[in-house]
Amino acid sequence: MNRKHLSAIAVAVLALSASQVFAADGPKTREQVKAELAEAVRTGNVIANNESGLMLNQVRPDLYPAQAQSAGKTREQVKAELAEAIRTGDVVADGESGKKLKELYPSRYPAPTMGGSFTATR
Repeated sequence: MNRKHLSAIAVAVLALSASQVFAADGPKTREQVKAELAEAVRTGNVIANNESGLMLNQVRPDLYPAQAQSAGKTREQVKAELAEAIRTGDVVADGESGKKLKELYPSRYPAPTMGGSFTATR
């Protein structure tokens, strides 16, 4: 890498971490910033030198260690959510307008209930 690339990488990392510089613990030390930059370069979490705005690890994932992915929902959870959405009409019916079935056909679906009880007083 030449000096231009390293400067661009350093600016990108500093811009990404700018919101964390003045955290509750105070400003970061030079060593902390250097360690974060080294880690970002090692993992490819720096902006690639192109107009896409992608990170290096997104452009060339074969060059960097795989990132840990969070556990998603189980198949059963997704199926249960879909069944509930279909039952309540909370699925998109018209792709152009984005309206849901319960908005197009309100008489076919149960009225939404308010959480909690309401008592009227006079």
